[in-house]
Amino acid sequence: MTEVEIVLANTGERMMIAPGTAVAELAEGYVKQKTLADGKAPWPVLGALVNNRVEPLQYRIYNPKTIQLLDITTRQGFRMYRNSLEMMLYKAVRDSYPQAELHIDHSLQNGFYCRIELPGDSGKSGNSGTAALPPNDEVCRTVRERMIALQEQDLPFVAKTMLRTDAVELVRPLNIPRTLYILEHQKQLYIEMNFLGDTIHKINGKLAPSTGCLTTWDFRQYGDDGYMLQCADPEHPDKLSLFTETPKLFSIFREHYQWTELMHMSTIADYNRIVWDGRGQNLILLAEALHEKKYAEIADQVRQSGAKMVLLAGPSSSGKTTSCRRLSVQLSVLGYDVNQLSLDDYFLGRDRTPKLPNGEYDFESIDALDIPMLNDHLTRLFRGEEVQIPTFDFKRGEPFFSGKTLKLGPRSILVVEGIHALNPKLTAEIDEGLKFKVYVSALTQLSIDDQNIIHGTDNRLVRRIVRDNNFRGWNAYETLHRWPEVVRGERKHIFPYQENANVMFNSALLYELGVLKRYAEPLLKQVPEDCTEYSIAQQLLGFSELLLPIDDKFIPYNSIMREFLGGSVFEY
Repeated sequence: MTEVEIVLANTGERMMIAPGTAVAELAEGYVKQKTLADGKAPWPVLGALVNNRVEPLQYRIYNPKTIQLLDITTRQGFRMYRNSLEMMLYKAVRDSYPQAELHIDHSLQNGFYCRIELPGDSGKSGNSGTAALPPNDEVCRTVRERMIALQEQDLPFVAKTMLRTDAVELVRPLNIPRTLYILEHQKQLYIEMNFLGDTIHKINGKLAPSTGCLTTWDFRQYGDDGYMLQCADPEHPDKLSLFTETPKLFSIFREHYQWTELMHMSTIADYNRIVWDGRGQNLILLAEALHEKKYAEIADQVRQSGAKMVLLAGPSSSGKTTSCRRLSVQLSVLGYDVNQLSLDDYFLGRDRTPKLPNGEYDFESIDALDIPMLNDHLTRLFRGEEVQIPTFDFKRGEPFFSGKTLKLGPRSILVVEGIHALNPKLTAEIDEGLKFKVYVSALTQLSIDDQNIIHGTDNRLVRRIVRDNNFRGWNAYETLHRWPEVVRGERKHIFPYQENANVMFNSALLYELGVLKRYAEPLLKQVPEDCTEYSIAQQLLGFSELLLPIDDKFIPYNSIMREFLGGSVFEY
């Protein structure tokens, strides 16, 4: 028998194995080796990158491959853990309340906000002809106990490839109509379905080997009518991720849910029906009208507050710049003389810029800004003085004064946009009564179906891939390669301060992924297989390919989408 050569990327070791060897066998040997070397067992192996494509441990090797084993501390491994936890919750709900529907609405920190309801019932009474669900505390206790039992049974997650038509017939009686719609309209001849005991579903991603791997989680009541599925901390897998109450953020999610319920459009299945029926243009108009209404409402709140300065922050590709411009327009409508101040002009010179441990400049740090100068200028501006404003020369890495001045009048308002705008340290010397704080991000998005969400981070990443290609000439690989560092900076410098905002603006547009797919898919398909970014590209393609495309010709020229697609009336 001819053996197959593989490279185990975790150790750099080359080895010969028998054709048909499962990745699980490699994982078993790796765990034994690590346990002997370190004196303790490593975290369970959940899957593997096989030639940079995520595969389960059941995957069998017949040709030369490069294998990287994944545990929960890796990005791909953590996704497998979360996917598996969702499948275990889905089974626990079906086992406990066969007539009920599980809705996983959105992520919330390192967890998920869920609802358990009867069909057409909103979980409150038996309008569907079935008995009402018990009180929420009893539902929570019952489902949690069933999840614990499933974990203790160490049931295997099984992926089976079958004819799509056979999968459709298996799903048809399960009362998951949005999943059924997606399966019915996919073009593949064969499709992979997921099984846990006698429960079947289609999970968007690969799963862990068994429920016994899911050792750290919690399921509890959250809010008035929902539940929180809390995940492990990927950096400390034996502990739950830290959770802090974020009432303003949660209220945005609830508002989004209410609006999508009114629109009857919360999933890709709903979106595809609208586009298929020729109502895509109307969807764009509605989504854009909602944005315009929100900008006008925020401007009214600024006026009522009596603030003299708007501080606007948000993570990468959230639409901060367009939001700054459109909010400025709405403030002008109210009679304000709007002045904009860029935090980029307050960068320190390179000789004073803080550095990362690897010696590179840390431009994401708030200490990269000249905070004393900024506070001095703001103090003088609010006293009515005329101030010379610096301009930062990014080529030379130095600020300079070009003669540009700024003076505020009685109807003036200052709009300041930047990633640190909500950090109290930035404007510590300015009276809080002068400030109005706005947080902007693509906080919500379509879900694939009722149990498979699309993370807001993935939404922003698709936006950035398209924008970087249009305006920086970067390919998708370059954007994906930089993205982990961007996310780390957001977690450190932006997310801890989001609740400081007076108001949050959800910049996601329900139609946008259907527009972005036209531009993003060709770029994602060009990401080479010989890099780890390939697995992330495949993950993004996994949900993008489910969407029907929509033409961008109907998108207004002041839309947030124009910040990424081009053609905006605003200068950036």
